[in-house]
Amino acid sequence: MGDLGVLPDHLAPHTAAVDALGELIIGGMRVSELVRQYGSPLFIYDENHLRTRMREATEGFGGGRVIYASKAFPSVAMARLISEEGLWWDAASQGELEAGLRGGVQPKRVILHGNNKSFDELRMAIDAKVGRIVVDSFDEIDRLDYLGGSASVWLRITPGIEAHTHAYVRTGQQDSKFGFNLANGDAHRAIARVKASSHLMLSGLHCHIGSQVFALGSFRDAIDVMVTLAKDEGVEELCIGGGFGVGYLRDERVPTIGEWTSWLREAFVAHGMRDQQTFIEPGRAIVAAAAVTVYTVGVIKEIPGVRTYVAVDGGMSDNPRPVLYGSGYEAFTSSRLFDPHDMTVALVGKHCESGDVLVREARLPTDLQVGELVMTPVTGAYGYAMGSNYNKLPRPAVVLVGHGQARLIARRETIDDLFRLEVDG
Repeated sequence: MGDLGVLPDHLAPHTAAVDALGELIIGGMRVSELVRQYGSPLFIYDENHLRTRMREATEGFGGGRVIYASKAFPSVAMARLISEEGLWWDAASQGELEAGLRGGVQPKRVILHGNNKSFDELRMAIDAKVGRIVVDSFDEIDRLDYLGGSASVWLRITPGIEAHTHAYVRTGQQDSKFGFNLANGDAHRAIARVKASSHLMLSGLHCHIGSQVFALGSFRDAIDVMVTLAKDEGVEELCIGGGFGVGYLRDERVPTIGEWTSWLREAFVAHGMRDQQTFIEPGRAIVAAAAVTVYTVGVIKEIPGVRTYVAVDGGMSDNPRPVLYGSGYEAFTSSRLFDPHDMTVALVGKHCESGDVLVREARLPTDLQVGELVMTPVTGAYGYAMGSNYNKLPRPAVVLVGHGQARLIARRETIDDLFRLEVDG
């Protein structure tokens, strides 16, 4: 990767480089040229990074099946890459299911998730002949019985594992809106009911203990519980979900996706599970570090003795994670990466909210100027996907870069786009 100046290697996309003047290059394209062509704010994804992470996941997991958790970034272009690299597609809504199918993912490689699937979503999945439907509740079994038609299903189990992560992204504990509780017997009752169905085939069990999990022991505990249940019930397939933590900050060093998947495979093998029986669902670990978001500085406001605020042309509408979870990010000037970043500022957005803070203590050059480009790395997951039009801001454009070329995969919204659903005026 070479010398990236103040940008740590582990936060940079795979093809990141810095030219002699200190400007960031991704996929052979200068960031400033991409902004000139596509505007600001701008999401820039490194295609080589995405493909490399997919291959590391599949190689690490051996013959097991790797399912991309599309909620991290559910674009049609991403589905096309997933299809080309031979991964499966995890959809949690009709829209994510449609994105996968439009991107060319074979229906048999699609998994439908969701804790409150509508009749329309279930009917679409059955008609499309998706590979698996992950059943989340007794009400959903009722809906599938009503619709008829054959379907291969997994049952989502809450195994009672308390993952050490933010409460909002913790999903495997007993008190959860997801899945069938193991401790109170619901899981066993659901298994018996699906086994008795004339048109549902119980192919496997599924669990997901949370997102941004760093403790390998949490996954080991989940595997221990789920393998025991699967063997007791004579169920063949087992998916342990995803949620592998990634590093967002300078001092966060975490296992690579290849290390994660190799470790999980070994844990399954130790329990006598064959590769073809096992599934995992990485999302963030594939896409997070593949992208940076580039903003333009609009205001620099110094309050002596208090704080300096640097306001950019985006904010919580393109990255709500800091507001939702208190998530940490770093910031850098994309054209001066060899310059010292020794001024501490609050990097904020342009929304009418005091909480619209992207990086609470960002380090940027002391002579930062209005009009300069500032980027936040590791924004490929849950940025664009969770974005909004708050304050009627148009969504940014998204480009995919590689081999010295850029491809627009989501155009920037226009003012007219903001009103396309309104029926008065």
